[in-house]
Amino acid sequence: MENSDLGVEFKEGIWDVREEDITCGITVDEYVSRRERLLDLLPESSLAIIASAPVKMMTDVVPYLFRQDADYFYITGCSQPGGVAVISKEYGLCMFMPDPDPHDEAWQGPVARADSALNYFKADNAYPISKLHQILPEMIDKAYKIFHNIKTVSPSYSDLEAFQRALNNNKVKDLSYYTHELRWIKSPSELKLMRQSASIACQSLLQTMLFSRLFPEESKLSAKVEYECKMRGAQRMAFNPVVGGGANGSIIHYARNDQKVQHGKFVLMDVGCEFHGYLSDLTRTWPPCGSFSTFQEALYDLILETNAQCINLCKPGVSIQEIHNHSVQMLRRGLKQVGILTDERSKAYHQLNPTSIGHYLGMDVHDCSTVSISRPLQPGVVITIEPGVYIPSSFNAPERGIGIRIEDEVLITETGHEVLTASMPKEISHIKSLLNVANGRSESPELRAVHNSTPVFYQLN
Repeated sequence: MENSDLGVEFKEGIWDVREEDITCGITVDEYVSRRERLLDLLPESSLAIIASAPVKMMTDVVPYLFRQDADYFYITGCSQPGGVAVISKEYGLCMFMPDPDPHDEAWQGPVARADSALNYFKADNAYPISKLHQILPEMIDKAYKIFHNIKTVSPSYSDLEAFQRALNNNKVKDLSYYTHELRWIKSPSELKLMRQSASIACQSLLQTMLFSRLFPEESKLSAKVEYECKMRGAQRMAFNPVVGGGANGSIIHYARNDQKVQHGKFVLMDVGCEFHGYLSDLTRTWPPCGSFSTFQEALYDLILETNAQCINLCKPGVSIQEIHNHSVQMLRRGLKQVGILTDERSKAYHQLNPTSIGHYLGMDVHDCSTVSISRPLQPGVVITIEPGVYIPSSFNAPERGIGIRIEDEVLITETGHEVLTASMPKEISHIKSLLNVANGRSESPELRAVHNSTPVFYQLN
């Protein structure tokens, strides 16, 4: 993909924010529109309180890497901890920002303050967080309903007498039903970021697949994909990569990543990265040795065909639940044909695949969780399609201790769908071709270009 197609370019290793942006790729006007649309959704005379994510500590002095709460980031564009945003039609966006603390700034660096909230994040009003207890109670008392993000509730406001009084009077509700409604359909700017996040993940996983021929170890494959993602501009991984070799691949959210992949076994890698607040999520399964057994090929073909058929169902008006129901029918029938299930209606199916066919994707991995998967899809929604089978070592099957998942990101469009992760190989013939260039075998010019490729960097204009 050419730089001009993305409207981006790389310059001196830094991702510049344009003058009209608050965050990379998202303009001031888009943030203002988000705030206005939220107020339009909320009942009349409502007040919404959104706290930033808390800092989580590894030890008493060592914090975990901070990631902002998606709702707070979506509305404010502010990625630092310690703030509380309040929004209403009467007050507009009011941001309470961290107070200056020379000690903290000496150890952790400077932070955005109230003046930054006004001048950079374009809040209508801004105050130091130390003023919150003086200003917010009056706002709460005047509101007909109070909405807040219950997952990031902060004592800075929840301990206020006015908030407790509203809570006791049943005036306090969960805000996420409204923010998830806003975030469900992505704007063109958001989709540009999501395409780039998916592209980074695909390029990185492809390099990791090639790397696995010589280094079939879970820890090294995990390190490799993270390195490749960050070299291509990702700020972090979307989640700890799942790198399950052999029987570990049958553990759906396997996290240890510390075993060697035995020769002839599959490795399942579920990975994703974050690109300026937007996440990717894809899975591929392959044998690092480059060859499939007859049973592995039959089982893999079943998951691949299920993946393909379910992607073809993706279009406006169809729900994830309907796609899931189709996948269950396909997998039950297919697992019986390959000899894993004795009966298509067997209850053992749920042991082999307890997961849904997919989920919404965006600023969170399982995005917009309050939006039902029975809801008809609309253009601009991004979902995953991820059929799989997970046969534990204790299961009575021709081959046990094996997991296969093939996951793609799918954007719903006006005319159907676009697969955002289509560049990552998944056909058996393509996987074999990629992996069997080792040991002195000939390599096509196309594969040589992939093998020798260097990270491609972009920067939003």
